[in-house]
Parts: sequence; C-alpha cells; structure tokens
Amino acid sequence: MRDVGNVRLDAVLLGAAPPVRGAAEALTGGRLAVRRPGRIEVHAQEGFLAGATDAVLASLDLHPHECAAVAPDGGFIVAGSAGLRAVTDRGAVRWELPHDPWHSGHRPPRPPGAPAVSPCGRHVAAVVPTLLADGDPGEVAVYDGPPRLRYGQDHLLLLDAATGRIRARRPVAAVSDRVALLWRADAEVFAVSCWTAWYSWTSYWVRPGAAGVEVAGGTAFHEVVGFLPASSRLLTMRRAEHLTLDDDRYQLAWHDVSDPSLTETYDLDRLSWDPDEDDFGDAHVLDASRILVTADQVPPEGPLEHTHWLLDASSLRPLGRLRYPLPVRGDVVPLGDGTWLTCDDAATHHWSAG
Repeated sequence: MRDVGNVRLDAVLLGAAPPVRGAAEALTGGRLAVRRPGRIEVHAQEGFLAGATDAVLASLDLHPHECAAVAPDGGFIVAGSAGLRAVTDRGAVRWELPHDPWHSGHRPPRPPGAPAVSPCGRHVAAVVPTLLADGDPGEVAVYDGPPRLRYGQDHLLLLDAATGRIRARRPVAAVSDRVALLWRADAEVFAVSCWTAWYSWTSYWVRPGAAGVEVAGGTAFHEVVGFLPASSRLLTMRRAEHLTLDDDRYQLAWHDVSDPSLTETYDLDRLSWDPDEDDFGDAHVLDASRILVTADQVPPEGPLEHTHWLLDASSLRPLGRLRYPLPVRGDVVPLGDGTWLTCDDAATHHWSAG
C-alpha cells in the first residue's frame, strides 16, 4: 500500500435504530426517504434515528419496476416504463407525461433510475428513451422483440415541476441501463450520468435557464457522486469495468462546473495492498471537507475485509482508514452534516468521525 494505510481514524457511534429494510436517502428539511420494493416512504430523520420508524410523513405505493423521487413539498415524481407522473403527498395525480417505452436493458422494461427534483421545487430533470421510426438515421442500439424496436440516443428533459411542461430537451450520448441524477443545493446546476452496456458512463453537468439548458461540461467513464457544499465542484468516480486493456482503474475526480480547466484526480489503487484483488464500491460526500469511500480489500495477511476511507475533499488525498467499534457492512447514507449512517439487516447505525 503506497499511501496512509496505517493511519486509523476512530468512528464515533452516535446512536442506533432498527434496520431500514430498504434503501435510505437523506433529503432536505431534515427528512429521510426509504425505498422498499413497491413503496417509498418519507420520515422525519430525527424521529427515525430515535427509533420511530412507523411515523411516516408521506408515502406512495408504486407499481412493479417504478421508481420515484421526493419533491420538497412532500409529493413525488414517479418514473414508469412509459411515462412520468407527479403525485401529491395525498396520492392525487397532478400531471402525467407519456414517453416512448423503455427498452429491454431491464426485463421487464423499466426506468433505469429516478428523476430528480430541484431543491427549489420548480424543476424536474429526467432521462427518457427515444424510439426510431423506420428510415430514421441512427444506430440500432437495442433490440426489444419481437417486434424488434430501434432505439436512438436517450433524451434529457427539463420539466416544469408544477405542470409537467417540457422546458428543454436534448439528446445524450447513451442508451441507458442505469441513470444517476442530482442537483446542486442552489438549484443552478444539475448533473446526470448514464451507463450504457459496453460503453460505461457518460456524464454531464447542466445549467437550466430561460432558454432551456446549457451543458457546462462533461466526462466519460465517471459517474457523478455529489456536489461539494459551498463550492462549484462536482465529485465523480470511475470504477474498473475492464472495457479496454488498461481499464482496470478506480479513480476519484472533482470538476469545477464554472471553469472546465480546473479539475483534480486521485488514483484509488494507491490505497490498495493488491490492486488486482481490491475493489472500491462507492464514494459519498460527507461535508465540504471530507469524502467517505467504501472498499473491499484483501490485506497482506488475512481474509477479505470491508473498509471505509476518509479523504480530503479538496485534494482528494486520503486522511486514513476508519476504525469502527463494531462490525460494519451494508449501505452508507451521508446525512449532509458530516455524519453518516451504515445500514444492514441487523440495525441502522449513526456515525461521526472522531
């Protein structure tokens, strides 16, 4: 290991709650979203972490293979196999927007990711598929048949959250099997990543405006992870996908969305005892100064172990490995205040760095 592998940072247990039984996500306004198969719930974060997991602020039952984002007003924006719809916190449909059906990248066809609502609640960013008619130019990227359907590039939509009206539409270089969308806290920039089989990730950062959307920059092979608070920097992560002979790297990068010439990268393999065996899972922005990276690593002596690293958000250099007082596995959920959750089948634990 070529960096600070022996530096240990204590993780301080702040509390424990029952297991989430789903995927959790921190929301604005001290709320927590919990996604379960066929259902999404919104909880008060403080109450949930105190054990009041039955105190639901809002919820929505979803059809199989739908996914949803929570709006700041407590409503939901739902992506289905052939359309988007807005639903109030009482379950009333506010608007619906049909689109071409998703292709067979998933079976049965389903959206590859949820849309994203701006923090101000005015805009919705979404990615939708595009069917090609006979004679239309473009590659036959995906077959779905019979009948065999031809798909072109997906389209990025910017919608009016109140009405569903399309404010802007532009093609992206992807036929997506996975999509990640996120907004900066000031709602002036959003980022989108689309993953296409055999082509990896294509990512953009975009500014909404009166005339539509302006693509301020982009990158390939990297998935957007999060915006660094109180800055113009966007964090992205590259994972080893072995698409080419030299594509066995794990890498972090930040990009300045206001100045494309400013960027910083860090090769995560520098943290490995054995780069051929170690895998890095995800990166999470904890606050303006720290990033948490998860990894499965094989030490020089001993079995595979689950490891969490803290990195400096500005330099992307490692600060050290986290040392937990109890075994930790499962998902990591950053809460935006420098603390985070670890979620597994046994419990939900709340942590800070000592």
